[in-house]
Parts: sequence; C-alpha cells; structure tokens
Amino acid sequence: MSQINFPSPPNLPLSPNQFDTRYQDGLNNVFRLYFNRISGTLQNILGPQGGQFLNFPSAAFYDTTDQTAASTTVAYPVSLNSTSFSNGVTVVSGSRITAAYSGIYNIQFSLQYVNTDSQIHDIDIWFRKNGTNLADSNSRFSVPNKHGSVDGHLIATLNFFADLVTDDYVEIMWRTDNVAVGLETLPSTSSPDRPAIPSAIVTATFVSSKLEGA
Repeated sequence: MSQINFPSPPNLPLSPNQFDTRYQDGLNNVFRLYFNRISGTLQNILGPQGGQFLNFPSAAFYDTTDQTAASTTVAYPVSLNSTSFSNGVTVVSGSRITAAYSGIYNIQFSLQYVNTDSQIHDIDIWFRKNGTNLADSNSRFSVPNKHGSVDGHLIATLNFFADLVTDDYVEIMWRTDNVAVGLETLPSTSSPDRPAIPSAIVTATFVSSKLEGA
C-alpha cells in the first residue's frame, strides 16, 4: 500500500570552482530523486486513490429516545444521545454539535416525526450557532395525520453549510403547531428483519477551510 511521506529537502553538495560534469550529473540526480518523491506524494493525494490518507473532521450521531414538545411556542433542540463515529466533531450537552477545528462544515439531518392527531400539522426546523438563530436556515414540513389506528409519519431531511471556528457549536431546532407531533424512535422489526429507527440521525462533514472573502 502506498503511503504519504513528507519529502525532506535534499542536501545539496558544494559546487566546485570550475564546471564539472560529474558534479552536475550528481546534482541532477539529487533533484530528480527529490521531485520524484514530491510526485509520489501528489499522486497519493490526487491520483486514482486520492484522499485515502487524508483525515478530515467528520462525525455521525443519532438518538434513541422519543422527543416531545410540551408547548407550541417553545423551540426545542434535537437531542443526540449516541455516536456512530467521531473525528474532530462531538456532541456537547446532549445537542450541541461542536467543532474542534475551524472550517466550513456540511451539517445534515434525518428526523423521524410522528403525528398522533387526526389532522395534518406543521413543524419548523432550523439551525442555531452558539445559541443564535442562523438567518434563512428555517424549513417547514407538514406531518401527515393519523389514518385509522396508524399514526402519521414523516422523515424531515436537510443539509446546511455552517462556517465554524474552534469550539463553535450548531444545534438543530424544531417547533410544532400541535403537541401531538414529536420525534419518535421505533424498535427493530421482523418479517422481514428491519433495524430500529432512531428519532434523529445527524452527520457533520468538514468541507473546506474558511472560504476566501467569507
């Protein structure tokens, strides 16, 4: 397997007082070896297997509890109580997706909503950064009503780019126009076998360093 090794600058031999073919050939070989090492490094980054040794901050979180609303006039943060993997991004205080490194992050969510009422109800979902609402980050979804004895369900999914510096955090907020709507976790089932459904799945992926002029 190829590996990325840092190419050390070559130690160049001292030049003679007069032109010497052997010295020039040796110098050319030193530079040839150095540039070959640089080319090999770039090949590992940009070639057919490009990126396999790059380590970008990223994480995936989910929640295994039902999340309910006690009021239609209160904003609730989406809770995340479990981690699939975490590299430079963590959940703090149960809902704060916190970056260890500065940069542009793609925050994506998949939220499992349930409606136990016989009427369709709306929910709003938006982003907060360090406790302040992010402008123009809100979305509205309509959760289907209960049909017969079966509750209505909706997967709300969205992604948003956030400009974060070290220790900044993002929260996913939601509100409902009726407390019959909430986030629901469903157990694994059989016939056929199906995995459990978390109430929330959230991923955070480092996209780039801070954009020029941003």
